[in-house]
Amino acid sequence: MDPILQIQHLTKRYPGVTALNDVSFDIERGSVHCLLGENGAGKSTLIKILTGAQTRSGGTILMNGAPIDASSTKEARELGISTLFQELNVVDQLTVEENLSLGMEPMKFGFFTKNDGMQRMVETLKRMEPTIDPKQLVSKLSVAKKQMVEIVKAVETKAEIIIMDEPTAALSEGEVKRLFDVISQLKQNEVTVIYISHRLEEVFEIGDDVTVLRDGRHIDTKKVVDVESREELIKMILGKTVVEKYKPRTIDRDEPCIEARNIANEKLKDVSFDIYKGEIVGFYGLIGSGKTELANVLFGIDRFEGGLKINGREADYESASGAVEKGITLAPEERRTQGLFTMLSIRKNIVSMNMKKISKNGIINATAIRKVSGEYVQKLNVVTDTDEKEVGFLSGGNQQKVVFAKCLNSEADIFLLDEPTRGVDVGAKEEIHNIIKQLADEGRTCIVFSSELPEVLSCCDRICLMHEGKLKMIMDNAPDIDSDRIIHIVAGGEA
Repeated sequence: MDPILQIQHLTKRYPGVTALNDVSFDIERGSVHCLLGENGAGKSTLIKILTGAQTRSGGTILMNGAPIDASSTKEARELGISTLFQELNVVDQLTVEENLSLGMEPMKFGFFTKNDGMQRMVETLKRMEPTIDPKQLVSKLSVAKKQMVEIVKAVETKAEIIIMDEPTAALSEGEVKRLFDVISQLKQNEVTVIYISHRLEEVFEIGDDVTVLRDGRHIDTKKVVDVESREELIKMILGKTVVEKYKPRTIDRDEPCIEARNIANEKLKDVSFDIYKGEIVGFYGLIGSGKTELANVLFGIDRFEGGLKINGREADYESASGAVEKGITLAPEERRTQGLFTMLSIRKNIVSMNMKKISKNGIINATAIRKVSGEYVQKLNVVTDTDEKEVGFLSGGNQQKVVFAKCLNSEADIFLLDEPTRGVDVGAKEEIHNIIKQLADEGRTCIVFSSELPEVLSCCDRICLMHEGKLKMIMDNAPDIDSDRIIHIVAGGEA
């Protein structure tokens, strides 16, 4: 065993909270070390200490046998630790090439110049994602391609340790494969990858070792080959076994609340379907299948040709505000940039979609705000010491619960949920799925747009399979549903 990193009795205390409690484990050189745990388990705190973003309260970190104590992310990079963060860290107004060199720009006589390092980054980008033009603005890229730019930048820092925080959350199947090929190459070059993911199947595919944290404590570190099953990992993470399977529900399908006929635009091609009150319908497909574009059509964001009726009436709204007035709400794919005001409090975010509820004659009632916010924080089990905390400081799962609270407070009848559990842990995922089921039991309609097959299989009554903008097939869910056939269809196979 040749440990590149030794974490010994690491502790981090905040006022009233111990985020890390005497955590100790080793990470082997040239390995993929998976770090698992629920949101709030201590993963982010550990990474922030390793990268110099936060100071420790106690303990020791050894790298190559020598103590390290980075006081900034720049110092951590100089020590050989690079990080690919879950939330995108790109500048939309700059080109891809400029983003790759951001913070590392070579200069000569006060002017920016190009060097061999930049050329290597461009070549790596072409290898990983040849469709990205280095000269184009990042704002023109999809979320998946923006993430790929970040991956290339992290890979090409020549670090000894690369921390990847949910790197595949917004990537297609092909992009994930290319990333895994790059990780394999990094291992051959004795680069160590600390890999954080809530997609447990990825642990078995690329992981060498796995460490589980729970409530700030080190639960166990094991060789992946010694882990018997996904259920064993879940039990380690939660302290209990969770097996979420679809339970058939009785749906009254007399009158549809949504009727779509031949919906088409630049991305969608002749999409038709009916959805009924109290139903949970999943639109499943790979990245780029048209799921998000369909959600945007239903929410009034994207224009389209074809027919669309909501509760028997023509959908004449042409904006998100118009959709909200019709009783439709959207939990978007990108919660931080599209679904939340991250610099505002939990309280202000929750009430933001229904100002009429907390105001009268144009005057906001502070007591009503506190009452509404408190109800939803309790109902959705948002983990926080106060609802006055900025949303940006919450874990991913709790941020998603605030998005749901906003949508619930809008008093909508139709919920459009685009990747509702992307980047959240298995515990928060189970809670969010239970919220969706509860909404349906109350007679609300929930439409889940997801690129995770286990998600739609666990909670959706019907599953709509999409590929390249087309609705290939609609099938009823059942405990014995053929998942291999579903994957075949969404990958372009015959229905």
